[in-house]
Amino acid sequence: MRALELIAFDGPDALRPTDAPEPRADADGIVVDVRAIGINYPDLLMTQGSYQVKPPVPFVPGSEIAGVVSEAPEGSGWKVGDRVAAFVWSGGYAERVYVPLNAVFPLPDNMDFRTGAATIINYHTVHFALSRRGGLRTGESLLVLGAAGGIGSAAVQVGKGLGAHVIGGVATEAQVEAAREAGADEVLVLSEGFAGAVREMTGGRGVDVVLDPLGDWLFGEAIRALAPEGRILVVGFAAGAIPELRVNRLLLKNVSAVGVAWGAFLDIDQELMVRASRSIADMYASGALRPLVGQHFTFEGIPDALHQLSRGEIRGKAVVLLGDEEG
Repeated sequence: MRALELIAFDGPDALRPTDAPEPRADADGIVVDVRAIGINYPDLLMTQGSYQVKPPVPFVPGSEIAGVVSEAPEGSGWKVGDRVAAFVWSGGYAERVYVPLNAVFPLPDNMDFRTGAATIINYHTVHFALSRRGGLRTGESLLVLGAAGGIGSAAVQVGKGLGAHVIGGVATEAQVEAAREAGADEVLVLSEGFAGAVREMTGGRGVDVVLDPLGDWLFGEAIRALAPEGRILVVGFAAGAIPELRVNRLLLKNVSAVGVAWGAFLDIDQELMVRASRSIADMYASGALRPLVGQHFTFEGIPDALHQLSRGEIRGKAVVLLGDEEG
């Protein structure tokens, strides 16, 4: 079976083609024939050895797949031929993948494989962040940092689907159109002191929720942009440094800083992914969700896709296509 194996924690260039053993289904999981693979930031970090999950090398990275069930045990709830999307901690850069039962969900009939692969980590993470961790309510305001990227564009759309007024924060003027295309009601370039601009946009009040996948200096400025009882959702640190917080700022403003670790929560709430997939499917059917697949790559092009992601060159989401990806 064709796969890409990481031989050292030296980044995407350490990925090598290999003939991997065939996975087998068991009482806890199924096997999926892969049709599309999502490219994401955690996979990039994993190739560098800087992600919280660090399997010993060599191993096959990759965590987002969409495809067709090829083997399923009796009583699993799945059958051969079912169209699915799934999350795995590793093993996704392969033609066939073993998937635990709590990490797979049905692909809607109106969604192709490439779109399915683009709606796993990003959309499930932001749905968990906004609906469960942030308690975003209809009519509230939401500021999304990095709104032109994969996580950010997903957050804009899920926020709209949940009934929020969404401000998209981007790094440059060149990214403004991508945030608007994602569905942001207003777009803001995140320059120094952007909290003042956010308050002007909200009549002086600030926003109810900030979704922050960037960290670094933007985190502190985003706290200043919060309204009373606002919540900032800590999703990641793609901008570089992990920020530090003086908690008296939370106390003085009556605001909350909330951690978001979706993957780690899958083992705590076994039904989390299936429940969220229903909500995401409904948003997709209504037109609220329009995953932005900015680039497509071949299986052999995965290292190049990861390099482009590291340089911030991927608009929206990059997807790798295998076989009958349109099914």
